[in-house]
Amino acid sequence: MNGPFTPSCPLPAAAGELVELAHGGGGSLMQRLIDSVFRPAFAATPADFTHDGAVLDFGAGRLAMTTDSYVVQPLFFPGGDIGALAVNGTVNDLAMCGAEPLFLSAGFVIEEGFPITELRRIVDSMRAAAAAAAVRIVTGDTKVVERGKGDGLYINTAGVGRVRSGVSVAPQNVRAGDAVLLSGDIGRHGIAVMSMREGLSFEFPVASDCAPLGATVMQLLDAGIPLRCLRDPTRGGLATCLAEIAATAGVGIRVAEEAIVVSEPVRGACEILGLDPLYVANEGCFVAFVPAAHAQQALSILCKAPGGEGAAIIGRVEAGDGRALLENGLGSCRVLDLLSGEQLPRIC
Repeated sequence: MNGPFTPSCPLPAAAGELVELAHGGGGSLMQRLIDSVFRPAFAATPADFTHDGAVLDFGAGRLAMTTDSYVVQPLFFPGGDIGALAVNGTVNDLAMCGAEPLFLSAGFVIEEGFPITELRRIVDSMRAAAAAAAVRIVTGDTKVVERGKGDGLYINTAGVGRVRSGVSVAPQNVRAGDAVLLSGDIGRHGIAVMSMREGLSFEFPVASDCAPLGATVMQLLDAGIPLRCLRDPTRGGLATCLAEIAATAGVGIRVAEEAIVVSEPVRGACEILGLDPLYVANEGCFVAFVPAAHAQQALSILCKAPGGEGAAIIGRVEAGDGRALLENGLGSCRVLDLLSGEQLPRIC
């Protein structure tokens, strides 16, 4: 593109339209909100707001920057809490840009009457998560709102990371012939939060996969794996993630249902709750697009990483029309579309 990019509004909001919970669910309504409100106002290039963070030229090098807000309920859930989630989620967004995470900020919106013992527990969890991810929390902010107006606690984090020379990780880089890898099993975070929020108990409890991914991404880069695109399938799950990348890159993505690992406890919980595990949120796995010639080497690294027991090559990229397809064992396919509506509210 040679000329300046002029943002437009292809999806005008209807008169009287209101924000709904589903606008924050990571699916089609959220995409509509971004396309009709935020991208026309803020985007400077067509690539803006299509990835987990922004990669910025800075002097002779490049930095990645990202920000996220965490409103999960309950604040504590099997396998984590809002504090660990806030650190790991932002670290992972930097890693998905191919960046080495370095520094975080932390902003707290606290409701009047919130127990300081719980606040201290959450802050300690953030400290431990930052140490595990080898990042520093270097600045922050605190606001207190009136009782009944803050839902306990919200946390906002922003992160800065260093992007190595020659590394370019973005949806637009995906090419026909690339292999699609998944770093672990799916669905654990969403089910863990749902079970705690709804007071559900299963024969085999499900714990969130909340974990930092930066070290694993750095191992892939150290091994010389040319990473085309990375994405952690959080809100909207794996299906929405693949649908977004296919549409952004203008390619077809075909994945094999049998290659995607879903643990038996998660599969059973999804059957009871009427959920599709492909649309359930994750916080400790990621999708990687790499040239096919490097797929086996990348898989070997993923399998040895923490939580990599379910790592697999799950599909391939084809010339196509921007759709993601799921192929079952009989060879029939269904389209993986963006999440419609709100399947699991308040999971991050």
